[in-house]
Amino acid sequence: MRKHVARLGSWEAHIVGQKTFFAAMNQLHTLQLSLFTVMPVDADTLETNLRPPVTAVVIVDHGSRKPASNEMLYQATKMFAAQSQYAIVEPAHMELTEPDIATAFRRCVEQGAARVVVFPYFLSPGRHWSEDIPRLVTEAARPFPDMEWLVTAPFGLHPQMSTIIDDRIRHCLDSAEGKPAEESCDVCKDSNSCEFHGGR
Repeated sequence: MRKHVARLGSWEAHIVGQKTFFAAMNQLHTLQLSLFTVMPVDADTLETNLRPPVTAVVIVDHGSRKPASNEMLYQATKMFAAQSQYAIVEPAHMELTEPDIATAFRRCVEQGAARVVVFPYFLSPGRHWSEDIPRLVTEAARPFPDMEWLVTAPFGLHPQMSTIIDDRIRHCLDSAEGKPAEESCDVCKDSNSCEFHGGR
């Protein structure tokens, strides 16, 4: 009789253990379903989440009272926009004329940019690059706290700078010597700059 009771108690414990096990498995299954349930997402939201942030470029120079100098920046911006991967490219001047940096920055935001890269159209990294332009961009970005921005290095000692210098020298030297040029110079086409002075 004692053995029967002992076996019965062992069997009841086995049944209770099985119930506890299956209850735990059921809870685990429910948790797995909740973890791997995919919430419905509309196509527009999914496309927005997968799309990389739109990067805009602002090309900024000092600005001049001479319209021809400012026009050169506009042409440089237009040329870069046509040849680059960036859909949003805006010109800007530090001072003296419009559009200023704040205007160019706002135009980038209005066109859907999520971040703005500012390229200083300068040769050397002087005070304008290290202080003035970052200060002006900081002020321009203040109304748009979610925007990211970056000021790049200027031209500096770019590896292709020697090629550019050599091309300028060759073009102007050919012009001064009266040799036919393949195309007119974008800088001095309306002047007599490419001429030798002095000598006998």
